[in-house]
Amino acid sequence: AFARGEWRPAKPLPDPDGCPPAYRRTLALLREASSSGLWPETSQARSRVIRAGGGGSFSVGHPAEGQRQPKGNAALPELLAAVFELERLVAPPGRPPSAMVAVNRNAQFAPHTDSGAGAGQSKSLIVGLGGYVGGELAVEGDVHEVRYQPLEFDGWHQRHWTLPFAGERFSLVWFTPA
Repeated sequence: AFARGEWRPAKPLPDPDGCPPAYRRTLALLREASSSGLWPETSQARSRVIRAGGGGSFSVGHPAEGQRQPKGNAALPELLAAVFELERLVAPPGRPPSAMVAVNRNAQFAPHTDSGAGAGQSKSLIVGLGGYVGGELAVEGDVHEVRYQPLEFDGWHQRHWTLPFAGERFSLVWFTPA
């Protein structure tokens, strides 16, 4: 139904402002970045795994020595600080802090495994934010709700993708390249 343009959400969209307190600052900054014109351009590599529809994606974080700083660091320093503070609040106990975060806006990813510099990465931690329905993460065919429900998975080895959604959907994916 989605491919034919006939998919419709099974339930009404949630209140876009009804997010848990821990997520409010980050969601406000994501919305500000989205509407300000400062949202960095999606890389060619990420563009290949985002389905058509106007989604966008960029990274922020602390790359390894010798690697260049992501454009989002300079353009959105307050968001950079907020996403790492959010990770500290929502990460499972014992998870070490990540070095990088993929920041996604209304991006429906096709089935893929993660790639990039290095020979692998740590486990990824994803969470969805915003007022949307659908948009679950499929990992090797198992479907997981991620709206305000952080999920760890092995994005380097496990094939994963975004299910169709309606509404405003941001997602954050924390990771550390190996």
